[in-house]
Formats: sequence, C-alpha cells, structure tokens
Amino acid sequence: MSRKRTVRRVWRMVNPIAHAIQGAAITPRSELDKLLARELASLDDLTHGRGGLQQWNDMAHVVNLCESLALNGVGPEALEACVLAQEGLIDAARRFQKTQRMGLTGVAIQALRDVIEYHDLQRSSISRSQYEKTIAGLRSQILNNVNTVHLDKLLETEAA
Repeated sequence: MSRKRTVRRVWRMVNPIAHAIQGAAITPRSELDKLLARELASLDDLTHGRGGLQQWNDMAHVVNLCESLALNGVGPEALEACVLAQEGLIDAARRFQKTQRMGLTGVAIQALRDVIEYHDLQRSSISRSQYEKTIAGLRSQILNNVNTVHLDKLLETEAA
C-alpha cells in the first residue's frame, strides 16, 4: 500500500508595499486616455445619430460617476453640468422609445462634453483606490435602488 502524499502549492507572494503604492497612486495617464477615448467615441456616436443603448449607458455612467465625485467634494462645480446632462439623457431615452433613434439636443451635447471634461479632471486628481471606491459605492446604490431614476417607470407614468 502506498501512502497518500500532499502536493504543496507554492503561492507567489504579494509585495504589500508595492500593492499599497499602486492603490494610493493616481491612475497612469495612458489608462485614463483609454477611458476618455471610449467616452468621446460614445458621445460622437450619439451626436451623429449612430448611438444606441450602449453609448447611452456609457454616457449615463460618466454622468453618475461625475455627480458622485462632485457630491463627495471632488470638483463640486460639475454638478450643474451633471443636471443638464441627466435631463438630456432622459429626453434622449424618451425619443428613443418613440422613434427608435437616439438623439441629443445641443444643450445636452454641450453638457455631456462639460461632464466628460470635468470627470477627466476628477479622476486624474484622485487616487485609484478612491476612484474604485466611488465606483463600488455607485454600483451598490444602483443595485439597492437608492437615488436612481428608472426610465421604464418614468415612461410608464408619462404614458398614463
């Protein structure tokens, strides 16, 4: 009879100092540029009539994150642009439900441009861990239906 043998796994050690420095550091510009490019592409699609639900969602996420950071004291001057952008996105959703085409007004386009600019400044001025904490908090608010606008319920009440 042979004895049972234990196969030991060797785990790679995580350097806690490097891990802490990475979380406390500001996100590298190259990674922020990728996010900015996606946001600008989504806005461009919406302004030229090629936008759909994915582009609308991209803009909604940017506006929600910008608003959350502004309410937490990071660039509070962005709140006015956030309100205008939210109204524009809600109008675009109503238009999409009626015509199946996503469109934005001039005021909404300018507000979204301002929000993208504010948000880029916000996320380049805070640590990566703080930005990820804001994203996680916003995600939990959405999952728990706290301070969210449900477009399907909004559109049902208007139809009635």
